[in-house]
Amino acid sequence: MVNITRRQVTALIGGTLLTPLAAPSIVKARSTQTIFIIVPYASGGSIDGMMRAIAKAMSETLEQPVLVDNKPGANGIVGSQYVARAPKDGTVLLAGGTGPISLNVLLRKSLPYKLEDFSSVAMLCHGPLSLTVNSKMPVTNVKGFVDYAKSRDKPLFYATLGPGSVTHLFGIMMSKSMGFAVTDVPYRNNPLSIMDLLSGACDLNFATPAAVMEHATAGTLRILALSSEKRSPNLPDVPTLAESGYPELTASFWTALHAPAGTPPDVVARLNAAANAAMQKPEIANQLRTDGLLADTGAPDLLDAQLKKDAALWGPVIKSQNIVLD
Repeated sequence: MVNITRRQVTALIGGTLLTPLAAPSIVKARSTQTIFIIVPYASGGSIDGMMRAIAKAMSETLEQPVLVDNKPGANGIVGSQYVARAPKDGTVLLAGGTGPISLNVLLRKSLPYKLEDFSSVAMLCHGPLSLTVNSKMPVTNVKGFVDYAKSRDKPLFYATLGPGSVTHLFGIMMSKSMGFAVTDVPYRNNPLSIMDLLSGACDLNFATPAAVMEHATAGTLRILALSSEKRSPNLPDVPTLAESGYPELTASFWTALHAPAGTPPDVVARLNAAANAAMQKPEIANQLRTDGLLADTGAPDLLDAQLKKDAALWGPVIKSQNIVLD
């Protein structure tokens, strides 16, 4: 993995990060060759939509075509493997995230790529999980929720997006931290899990705030807390789990750009500058706000730090439960 310090990035791009308006002339295209951002999910999802907006903004800054190419399959493995084996010239990037990169590396022994196959380009955004229950559950805060869970004679059923997913691992962490039993229930997607939460077939969901906001506003679901470090601007009255006495349950999911390992540092810096400039665009900021996400801009080493943080957070959970995926 190529590591670039903030000082090196500043020197390479001549202050671009400090003066976004100057970015087009400083990081303009060296060729008309198209840059492809590989999204390892099917088209039409929230990540896909956001990456298309980012690609458009980067294209304007770089004065070079930047397009999204969807390569879904195998929990992000298909797209990630494609980028790991791509030319090391900055023309193929991965819209990576917690699942395709951090968790796959930790969970899968036969993975066709490793962390060292990628160079960090730029963090883009991150978001929290929510601790959401049906409003019929007789609790209004985290303390009441813990007391209720401990008083039951059976485990709480919580929704996950499958074995080894962030939601699955977070439930294990929560159970250990709060001291009560849980049983995971896997779902193919968030909408199906939310339907079962609404019906009462499931007790608990860790969906993104945006996914449950409509139901919370309608009063059918109740968001008790978020896993973020700070309160969400969209939900100023909802406390964090840290505020509620569980700082060890601070966690997030993220999206970032990766390049194949060995991509030249000056190319990485140029792409980093364009990605940072894109995240300042009003239309992208509005989309992030709607989705309950926060922009994460900075030098590539910010992404390096996130990868290390993920290993320290999720690694012990995976090891303690002996979770291994094929």
